[in-house]
Amino acid sequence: VQLVESGGGLVPPGDSLRLSCVGTGFPFERSDMSWVRQAPGKGLEYISEISRSGSLYYADSVKGRSTISRDNAKNTVYLTINDLKPEDAAVYFCRTRYHGQFYWGQGIQVTVAS
Repeated sequence: VQLVESGGGLVPPGDSLRLSCVGTGFPFERSDMSWVRQAPGKGLEYISEISRSGSLYYADSVKGRSTISRDNAKNTVYLTINDLKPEDAAVYFCRTRYHGQFYWGQGIQVTVAS
């Protein structure tokens, strides 16, 4: 199982960002996919998920300004966050569960600053 995130970087407050995660080595189309982030000095925060059937979850911290989606043909899950705030700065991880075990991407840094 391999998960590879992309799309992070330095973004000004108020801007938008789209993260991508390509998953291989498991049945992507039959897997729930989620995003977890870790801000500096803080614990992991589970922020969004899209199930294999398309059900969606958003944490309150990103609800209303985020969209998670998936393209099974490309084995890719996306997370768009609008109106970025300084508190959105974190390392963002893509995650899935396969055969009862969680698998994580390597993480990608998102910095929110002018």
